[in-house]
Amino acid sequence: MEEQSENLAENAAGGNPSTFRLYLDKAAEYLKTHRWARTTLISLAILLLVLFIVSVPVYIGPGLQHSWGKSRAECRPDSALLENRAIRRQISATRNEITRLERRLASFVPTQTYLVINTVDNRFSLYRNRQLVREGYCSSGSYVLLKTEEGDKEWIFKTPRGRLSVQGKLTNPVWRKPDWAFVEEGLPVPGPSDPSRYEFGVLGKYAMSLGDGYLIHGTLYQRQLGMPVTHGCIRLGDEDLEAVFSSLSVGSRVYIY
Repeated sequence: MEEQSENLAENAAGGNPSTFRLYLDKAAEYLKTHRWARTTLISLAILLLVLFIVSVPVYIGPGLQHSWGKSRAECRPDSALLENRAIRRQISATRNEITRLERRLASFVPTQTYLVINTVDNRFSLYRNRQLVREGYCSSGSYVLLKTEEGDKEWIFKTPRGRLSVQGKLTNPVWRKPDWAFVEEGLPVPGPSDPSRYEFGVLGKYAMSLGDGYLIHGTLYQRQLGMPVTHGCIRLGDEDLEAVFSSLSVGSRVYIY
């Protein structure tokens, strides 16, 4: 009984190491003898430090700012702010400016039927009375660069961008092949009026001219719709082409971006 009391006294006085101290010493000894364990522990510590640093501006900072803002005297309710005459004037001026800009934006949007071509996603949108009435896939310029063997001429097949208009409408159009069409096929370039320049049935049933030789027309390659594969013209599927052709008139706007 007396020995047991003496042991308890020694433990209370720190004569024997505690269990936690034993585990801590073993862990330290393990880290000394195992290099990979030290590397892993250091990497974990660095990762936790980085996460803490990142979380300060992302989570902790806004949270503290929000809590601080509630107790700051200058954070008054909206009703108190509206009592300030200068602020009311600024709000009124801002509203008037927004109204002016909205009216100006509306003036740029045609009230008649117009077509929008998205050459990034290769999609078209047809609008009537500022309402979308039809949309679908199209094909636009491939941006391929073609040069002659001599290098004296070159073409880049891109679709023009900007605000264009329909300059003419054709039914059963005939394609007059330009010089690059022969160069692309590795053929000699014929004269301007050579019969080989004229090809039937490759543009679909309808075509609309945008100027400078660029057309909106049909295609024999329906599966390529939605991809940038043309020499600069806009290709549409048969049903979409017919709908667009019947909706647009000479002078109708075509916006390409």
